[in-house]
Amino acid sequence: MNKTFDALHDGRLHDVLMQNGYAFLHAAEMRGMLERTGSLTDWDAFAESWDGMPLDGYMADLGRYRRRRHAVYAVGAAAAADGAIVRAPHQPHYQSVDYNPLNGGVARWYEPILPAIGEGPSMLTVLGFCRDLFGGLAPGVRSWHVEVHQFRIEARQGEEGRPTPEGMHRDGVDYVLVLLIRRRNIASGTTTIHAYPGRGLLGSFTLTDPFDAALVDDSRVYHGVTPVEPLDPALPAYRDVLVVTFRRK
Repeated sequence: MNKTFDALHDGRLHDVLMQNGYAFLHAAEMRGMLERTGSLTDWDAFAESWDGMPLDGYMADLGRYRRRRHAVYAVGAAAAADGAIVRAPHQPHYQSVDYNPLNGGVARWYEPILPAIGEGPSMLTVLGFCRDLFGGLAPGVRSWHVEVHQFRIEARQGEEGRPTPEGMHRDGVDYVLVLLIRRRNIASGTTTIHAYPGRGLLGSFTLTDPFDAALVDDSRVYHGVTPVEPLDPALPAYRDVLVVTFRRK
């Protein structure tokens, strides 16, 4: 069992997630945890890979505000002798309409995350951090089906960007990480967390700085993000996040 797994398992973040079902981490704290897990030496290239992504062509609301890439990984248990992180063959993203009433029920094929990014040190460090943390929350799980999404939500004059167009929702997985990569010239984008079931408000926060992060126990809470608008309509406005979902096999 590696030191990172020990630290996270015994640490405050583990306890907060166990108690509340979600956690918000400020950038300095999150970056420190990632750096204790692995390397971020390609972070600048990692962040720049959000530029030029294709539009999401599956938006049932006909919105043209979301750009996206996708990848799938098989991840072993952190406590096992082989906690390997292996990229799987490219495959579609699928959610039932129970979890995504807007865009669910369709096998959605997105362009794959670029190999140099998907297999680079920053991505592997993020995935290793999630493996160690989520493995501490579910020590009986031996392997995980992991999906990774690069999202850019754009906002223009007269067209707000909707980070969660399906509304308050669960993803149908076990755990979720939302990591802010960049935020440019936008207002709002507040994350709200609600209890499951019942939907009572548990908390809210806004990801504003690179490395700000939200962690969610998807079996226990709903999450959503308010629409974003440009501060200056004459300039590009967008919100870049990495979303990582862990589902036990």
